Amino acid sequence: MDFPKYDGNIHPDDWINDIQKYFILKPISNINNDRLKAAILSVDFNISLPTGIDNYEKLRNALKEDISFTIFKNTNKRKLQSLKYIPENRGGDTSNFISTFRKLCYNAEINDIEVQKKYLYKSLPMNYFDSISNEFNKKMKNINSINDLIKEFEDFVIDLSNFIINDSIVALKHIATGKYLSSIENLCYTTGSCTQSVFVGSPEPGPNSLWRIKFNKELATCADTSITLQHIKSNKSLGIIYNSYYTICDYIKSPLTRHTEVSCNDINNIHGYSKWSGNWKFNHSKLQNHQGYLKSNDIINLSINKEYQNGPDVFLRSHDVQFTIGNDTFQEVVCHNERIGGNDEWCIELFKQYIWTADTII
Repeated sequence: MDFPKYDGNIHPDDWINDIQKYFILKPISNINNDRLKAAILSVDFNISLPTGIDNYEKLRNALKEDISFTIFKNTNKRKLQSLKYIPENRGGDTSNFISTFRKLCYNAEINDIEVQKKYLYKSLPMNYFDSISNEFNKKMKNINSINDLIKEFEDFVIDLSNFIINDSIVALKHIATGKYLSSIENLCYTTGSCTQSVFVGSPEPGPNSLWRIKFNKELATCADTSITLQHIKSNKSLGIIYNSYYTICDYIKSPLTRHTEVSCNDINNIHGYSKWSGNWKFNHSKLQNHQGYLKSNDIINLSINKEYQNGPDVFLRSHDVQFTIGNDTFQEVVCHNERIGGNDEWCIELFKQYIWTADTII
């Protein structure tokens, strides 16, 4: 360990602690206050010290009164102002962020908890800013210590990591059967639309049960957010088809129960007499009038409007009824306008975008 020099680019308290640690590790004589003299001589010659410094406390105070310390504090304030929190699902590191935040507050001598809250608030990602500012302020309202502030921020970050954001990759588990909403590329119904079939399949999520969820804002709220679900493997979207061919004007019927068929289609390839609906709404199944944001493991109902029939919304359902394609059987998924029940509940599960890409899934 080299003898610590002071040039104004370290907090005086830290530097004096380093000096004292050096003397413990490499003892030198303390006759005629040799240690203090050595410390004074290690201060950069551009920093003027007053005479009469005969203890470390006077040395500390003299360094803090020098213009170099004002510049040091202001530099750390500016760094604090530009500090931005990056969530882990976008490559960030919360532990490093908090360490940096606390160090900058310390260097800038910002000890007022309310000022610390403001800096932490400003560090939030701008694309989340409007959406989550109210939740952040609620959590931080009664905080009165830096430790409590960091603890609440960590809890807030956990919530943040569970938000379903635009373009997330998700899976939808059917609560009643524990199986996942699935589709297989080019595996088509033999009746109805004869387009790519949808069913609930494996009790474990896999390549055929992953969907990209899209909406027109960063975070989704109940009732007022229209979403689309694009099947990862096939790039086709979940929806229902309206057939307006001559006198046959109705939504396509499902294979067995004759409810509305649910299928996967490329919206750009829907033409002729067929009309495609693929904009879904969701509501929390257990929480009426829920105003929060969609999060991983929320239990929801999914509905879609029969816009070409001016009819009511119909709800996504699965049940024990099975249909066949070739020699294989599949559990039917439909849309219906009957009373909502347990068969209409889906648990939405989030998969990290940077892990679950198309390349790693295939």
